[in-house]
Amino acid sequence: MNTDLAEIDLTDPSWFAEGPPHELFARMRAEAPVRWNPSADGPGFWSLTRAADLAAVSKDAHTFSSHRGGIWLREDTLAPLDLARNLMIFKDPPEHTRYRVILRSAFTPLTVAKLESAVRAQVVALLDAAVERGGMDAVEDLAVPVPLMVIASLLGVPDSDIPKLRDWTARLDAGVADPANTEGPAALGEMAAYLAALVPEQAEDADSLVAALHRAEVDGQRLTETEIVLFFGILVFAGNDTTRNATSGGLLALAEHPEQFAALTGERIPNAVEEILRWTTPLNYFARTATEDTEVGGRRIRAGERLVMWYASANRDSDAFPDPMRFDVTREPTTQHAAFGAGGRHFCLGAALARLELRVIFEEVVRRMGPPGLAGPVRRASSIWVNGLASLPLSCPPK
Repeated sequence: MNTDLAEIDLTDPSWFAEGPPHELFARMRAEAPVRWNPSADGPGFWSLTRAADLAAVSKDAHTFSSHRGGIWLREDTLAPLDLARNLMIFKDPPEHTRYRVILRSAFTPLTVAKLESAVRAQVVALLDAAVERGGMDAVEDLAVPVPLMVIASLLGVPDSDIPKLRDWTARLDAGVADPANTEGPAALGEMAAYLAALVPEQAEDADSLVAALHRAEVDGQRLTETEIVLFFGILVFAGNDTTRNATSGGLLALAEHPEQFAALTGERIPNAVEEILRWTTPLNYFARTATEDTEVGGRRIRAGERLVMWYASANRDSDAFPDPMRFDVTREPTTQHAAFGAGGRHFCLGAALARLELRVIFEEVVRRMGPPGLAGPVRRASSIWVNGLASLPLSCPPK
């Protein structure tokens, strides 16, 4: 922590080996909240670590573009930028607004509410089996299967194909973590071929999101096959990863803070979900590119320079949250955390669905289990972008 900040390169994955570098982020917020990050193997970028600066950039899509340079540290992560720009998360208004309307219809309160009974039935079955065994790997046995089932249901994917969704997600993660890894682009190709076969099968299924995308129109024109494939990809990718990481990270936090588990009564679950989202921050960052010369946090930003918004830092900012380094499920409800983005046009469309899944999971954990305990070494996912666990062995005592 005595290292000169000018020498620190946050593209080095060793900084994230034990999760987000919260001590370093706290120092950056105090000493250099908008800091130029030189990179050994690519262009440098501005690191943003304060909640207020993230919110300002997120809410100004005109000055800070997703389209111009993409959302990751390197422009051509997973796919050439010109191809990735077909994806809604890479678009800027007004085009982004038109496409967002299409997907918003998939996440209406009624659509989300219809999924609750199926989610609860699966969570109950998984937890009952874990309690009977006396333990589980919370990643493999709970955090992975629940969001996969939900995404498969939304897309009309048969249960027999759920392992394919899981495999594609893992390979896409690997492709974002290491741009030299060819598994991510290969997974995108396989998903494209799968979808090409899936769309005709579901053309008459009014409840299938795949069919809805196939029928959707923007300004009188239907989506292209490329646009549909990329919609499909982001739903599989983001809809699975984020809920999985919040689930496993929340269970780890409860195992490490047994007094918080004791305080986790049923009526506190919705607030606790927000605290778990703040504490875990399933995705560490997204990037933007300045479209013109501007200023952030008192620093001059030139047109074409990239900015990386560190959500994991914003969620521990003492200017935004009192005593932010304390995990507290009784904390006054705050939905102003950056786990779904820091506001603006790119706020996560699936936020309501993620909250439903997490609420049901932790309601049933409290109903069916005693305090979970660590039952083996915790392994973290190796990634700068994803804040997740690869393995979380827990004891699962009966209630």
